[in-house]
Amino acid sequence: MASTERYLFGGVLSPLLRVPHASPAPELSADERNEVKKVARELLTRLKGFLVLNWRKKSAARAQLRVVIEDALAAGLPKAYAPELYKEKCSAVFEHVYDSYPERDAGVYAESA
Repeated sequence: MASTERYLFGGVLSPLLRVPHASPAPELSADERNEVKKVARELLTRLKGFLVLNWRKKSAARAQLRVVIEDALAAGLPKAYAPELYKEKCSAVFEHVYDSYPERDAGVYAESA
């Protein structure tokens, strides 16, 4: 994995593994951590197709992006992510993408597109 790809992957992976102070950290086995990494990798690939021109200004595009994130995390996160923690992670990943990718072909993900 090239350094840019590793940085981008870490950007999506970080919100999934980092836990806010209000929530207890899930105990993950090595296999479960690998599952989370796989989800982050797949999600990063899928997200690139949903970031359209001016996506931050279009409510439908934002909603579609949120659904993609929620579906990917629901399908792939280990059971250690309780429903409340799952919701927090969906929001954290969406916020990360919103902050890191202001426009199509701009931001941190543009380098790996």
